[in-house]
Amino acid sequence: MNWRYQLEKPVSLAPLVSLRILVGLLMLVGGIRFLALGWVDSNYVQAKIQFKYAGFEWVAMPQPPELLYGLFAVMLLSAVGVLLGAWYRWSAGILWLSFTYIELLDVSWYLNHYYFISLMLGIMAVLPAHKRYSVDVWRGAVQEHGTVAAWMVALPRFQLAVLYVYAGVAKMQADWLLDAMPMRLWLPANNHQPVLGWLFGWEYSPWLFSWAGMLYDCTIVFWLSWRKSRPWAYATVLVFHGLTGCLFQIGMFPLVMALITLVFFEGQTHERWQRRLFGARSIASSSAKPTPIYTWVLLSVFVAFQVLFPWRFVLEPGKLFWTEAGYRFSWRVMLMEKAGTATFYVTDASGREGMVHNSDHLLAHQEKQMAFQPDLIVQYAHYLKDHYSSQGQAVTRVRAEVYVTLNGQPSRLYFSPQLNLLTLQAQGSRHWLYPAP
Repeated sequence: MNWRYQLEKPVSLAPLVSLRILVGLLMLVGGIRFLALGWVDSNYVQAKIQFKYAGFEWVAMPQPPELLYGLFAVMLLSAVGVLLGAWYRWSAGILWLSFTYIELLDVSWYLNHYYFISLMLGIMAVLPAHKRYSVDVWRGAVQEHGTVAAWMVALPRFQLAVLYVYAGVAKMQADWLLDAMPMRLWLPANNHQPVLGWLFGWEYSPWLFSWAGMLYDCTIVFWLSWRKSRPWAYATVLVFHGLTGCLFQIGMFPLVMALITLVFFEGQTHERWQRRLFGARSIASSSAKPTPIYTWVLLSVFVAFQVLFPWRFVLEPGKLFWTEAGYRFSWRVMLMEKAGTATFYVTDASGREGMVHNSDHLLAHQEKQMAFQPDLIVQYAHYLKDHYSSQGQAVTRVRAEVYVTLNGQPSRLYFSPQLNLLTLQAQGSRHWLYPAP
């Protein structure tokens, strides 16, 4: 079949070699940065509760929590292994598992780019990116190759395409394009910036940035895929992510995207810089083996999941940004400004009710995120029951007064303050929320 020929034809391995080096370097720098800023302690070790992802309630903090430092050490060591192509299969697999485990510890720290990195690490773990310019080649563990099947280079490009295109499609809605929300809230806050401050303060800039962001996300993959437009397209990648990095506190995400997007460049481009860095090497030609049928089955399942899973929100009633049912893992990047305040009350068996001081139980970031995410509100209510029960107090009811604001609208009550949250399941229906404004 023609599609199979196109996907199995030999192409240069060089883009995967570059991706291996860049991903390993990013993970090494990112992990060192996380440790240097003290985030292991402040974000995880000090936490009294970890909010759970649906289906991953079994992922728990190491005990004692300080063992998390050991897991970070393992992650950094495996990142070096990926970077150098040393014991690559083990290094890549351990890097993927350790990073994903840390990501799944607490849903309140969820970010789209953490999800993207986890997916990319999983992809890298199954690709032969160590078969050139690697320690494994040097020590004779693998035979050096210069080509791979085309689908192997196409797979990380596909994952990038999913991120970009879905992020663009998600912006095709009235709040973003017609009301320029939340850009109308974010941009004026940056009018003090040097050089471009005047642009951020211009009254029409929110609409300009909103439309430009949508068009960029929807089309950048196509411009990167076309050889003639690729250099100019990559220049816009640098400008776009450079601007977002300056305007918003999103950590290493702009750097991650700017470097990983280089995988769209053809093999010859990657080969040139690799020859300059590592020296030219001649490689004996080798015939490519047909891809096994089970590999095609697994690839088909993975591709179908990535295409379909972000659409699960259409099965949920209510306004997505209000209920957040199906919001995570759907590539809705920076589409809303949402905040809440939550006051919890606990009632014991005698009928006495007391107010909870959230700061006694939650980190500041956890409290901020919990106050507007329904599943976290319910999880926190059950945590409070368990906490006070462990102290000998039989808790029969946990209720909360929660006010939420979405995209600059006035705060409004999220649900009935008389609702006993213990009657709800965190991953259940969101019918108990008041309708969206």
